[in-house]
Amino acid sequence: MKISEESKSVPYSKSQIRLNKLIAESGIASRRKADELIISGVVKVNGKIVTKLGTIVSLDDFVTVNGKPIKILKRYEYILLNKPKDTICTSKDEKGRKTVLDLVQSKNRLFTVGRLDRNTTGVLLLTNDGELANRLMHPKYNILRIYDVGLDKPLKPEHAKEIAKGVEIEGVKYEKCEIMLDMKDSTKLRIALLEGKNREIKKIFGFFGYKVKKLHRVMFANLTAKGLKRGEWRHLTKREINMLKKLVGLI
Repeated sequence: MKISEESKSVPYSKSQIRLNKLIAESGIASRRKADELIISGVVKVNGKIVTKLGTIVSLDDFVTVNGKPIKILKRYEYILLNKPKDTICTSKDEKGRKTVLDLVQSKNRLFTVGRLDRNTTGVLLLTNDGELANRLMHPKYNILRIYDVGLDKPLKPEHAKEIAKGVEIEGVKYEKCEIMLDMKDSTKLRIALLEGKNREIKKIFGFFGYKVKKLHRVMFANLTAKGLKRGEWRHLTKREINMLKKLVGLI
């Protein structure tokens, strides 16, 4: 199985892999040290000693080192999608509508980090790293989200000020945010939030009598869809993955 140097995101499955690499990626030793362990006769595959370097094994084989089973470290996948309209953020849809998972090529069971409405476009992160996803969605980490918003009518300055201060709607408190109006067209604005409550933007503007006609997420956790057309996706780089982990205290 070939794993790209950039993403290294392919999960372990029933594929095959060099024995020394399997040992190294389990965290026991470096690949060179793994070769030494193999030569020394302390490595068994399905109960039989293996001393030949370059041995290829199945990821379903039972491998031990010094009599102890090795634990394969789970490989995580991190995908950035520029979500198009008419796609939903679920794994399956009873109505047969296209989902975001239909757009990406992955054998992993991925899930979205938060959800965007069917017709909301823009930056969407998909992963199978549950711990990272949960932290990115937790309000205590103050993960920045930036959206471009198109309203059905001009936004009144007094409403903009109220929204920016934070509002409470039907017992739910929406924290303060930043609003940047388009000076040429006050039906257009950019809003920066540190929370991600369900349908937050549409509920806030709806409370003040506006209808959100267009909603596009420009940025999530410092990630943008630069270079990606609608519907296109890519794997995160190592630098981006580490950046996300630093944001939520995982490294």
